[in-house]
Amino acid sequence: REQAQLKASVIEEDTEEWQKDPNFAGLERVGGVDLSYVKGDDTNACASLVVLSYPALEVLYEDCRMVAVSAPYLAGFLAFREVPFLVEAVQRLQQQEPKLKPQVLLVDGNGLLHPRGFGVACHLGVLTDLPCIGVAKNLLQVDGLVKDELHREQIRSLQRGGDSFPLTGTSGGVLGMVSCRDCSQSCKPLYVSVGHRLCLQTALRLVRSCCRYRIPEPIRQVRTR
Repeated sequence: REQAQLKASVIEEDTEEWQKDPNFAGLERVGGVDLSYVKGDDTNACASLVVLSYPALEVLYEDCRMVAVSAPYLAGFLAFREVPFLVEAVQRLQQQEPKLKPQVLLVDGNGLLHPRGFGVACHLGVLTDLPCIGVAKNLLQVDGLVKDELHREQIRSLQRGGDSFPLTGTSGGVLGMVSCRDCSQSCKPLYVSVGHRLCLQTALRLVRSCCRYRIPEPIRQVRTR
């Protein structure tokens, strides 16, 4: 019930002026968040937030803290286990360095690409009221989407770095976009989906603009640190 109530607050369109500009004029700070578990331990994890300048993508702020995760894992409800720690990190930033508050967050996970259309990027976006983008390295198999030979052929058919194609479920809705930074035979795509307060095309453009390597820099930096 709580998930359904929060989902009703998700905004799937651009809400900021910088989002509507072709070059994202006005965007100065991009955040990345992640919660990474100690290997072999599903209770001790590091909750991390970084803020990078834009477009230079230089780290302005970082907050990495060990946390004890107590909520059980339930498929489709991962956000209830992890998001509280990420919200706390955003709140600490707002209290300690309010001028460094990110204008958008890139989340290592999914947004609308979720069994009930409310992944961790949506959950975090609604609770923080920040624009959020879900960026996943693997396809979440929902609404008929499968990582089958047809899907792999679509990936192989991408011609240029930055090419993409939509993820359309059997219900007819577009749940996200598949994007590759390079189009070699070994291309490992990213699965981009809306979290909150921007549209899918804006989310895709921003993720591309933040990629020096395969993984967008805010998420790469947060995982590294």
